[in-house]
This record gives sequence, structure tokens and C-alpha cells, in this order.
Amino acid sequence: MPQAIISPSILSSDFAQLAVESQRMINEGADWLHIEASQDPGKLIDEIREHGMKVGVAVKPKTPIDVIFPLGHMIDMCLVMTVEPGFGGQKFMTECMPKVKALRERFPELNIEVDGGLSLDTIDEASKAGANVIVAGTSIFKASNPNEVIKTFRNKVTAEQVKYSKLD
Repeated sequence: MPQAIISPSILSSDFAQLAVESQRMINEGADWLHIEASQDPGKLIDEIREHGMKVGVAVKPKTPIDVIFPLGHMIDMCLVMTVEPGFGGQKFMTECMPKVKALRERFPELNIEVDGGLSLDTIDEASKAGANVIVAGTSIFKASNPNEVIKTFRNKVTAEQVKYSKLD
């Protein structure tokens, strides 16, 4: 069963204090920071594997999820963007949740990440669809208690992942 992973988006941090902000989020209980993308996933996957690293791919909201299906067995994580990439503070796109659900059903052990508009109001929808890696910027960095938000996200994702594991 994939574990709950919380990844604050550095897009919402103070770029002048990036190192301090990154360390602050790790100290607050975050699991991951940073995401990369590629135009040629097959070639890059091979190169990444040659260096002994894990592989993640990303899809934008308008990209059909079936483009990931041939890569699913070759990757460790798929990021489903729930906003258009490029700037923070956008509204969570509910219409991206069927992509998450399709990935979870097809690849039950895959880390499925969602990024964009994640908050206490949208975490239930993302976790119920099958996301286990949560990227949240504004809702964590601007929270009066980031640790409490991170714990809440983790608990909600973990509860849903337990349900998914019982379906196997």
C-alpha cells in the first residue's frame, strides 16, 4: 500500500529565503519538495534508471491520462496537476479526479501525486480518488499551524489508502 506523502509546493514559499523555507517545511513534517518534467519520458526514464534513481512523470489538466498507461509499469510516481502549472493560488480542478481514480485502479502500488489547489476543503476529494502524495503550497505555507495541516492531510490520505488496500 502506498504511504501518505505530503509535499509543500515551494511556489508558495519566500524565494528570497528558499533554503530557510525548505528546511522549515521539512521541520514541520513535510516529506518531499521539488518536481521535474520532461518532453521525452521514455528516454529520460532509461537514463534515470541507469543512475539508480526513481522516476516520476507529470500530466497537466488537459492531458488525457491514457498517455501514462504505457509508462505505468516503468515509473514510481505520477503527478496529476489539478491546476494549470505556473503560478500558485489557483482553484482545485475537480475534473482531474477521474484521472487519479483511473491510475489508482490500474496501478494500485503507484505513488499518485496531486498538485494544485489542495486545501482542507479539497483533500477529501483527492484522497478518495486515490491520491497518496499531496502537494500543497498556500494551504500549508500560509497556515497559522502548518504542522496541523500536514498532519490532517496525512491522516485523511492514510485512511483512504487503507480502504483501497482492502479492495485488493
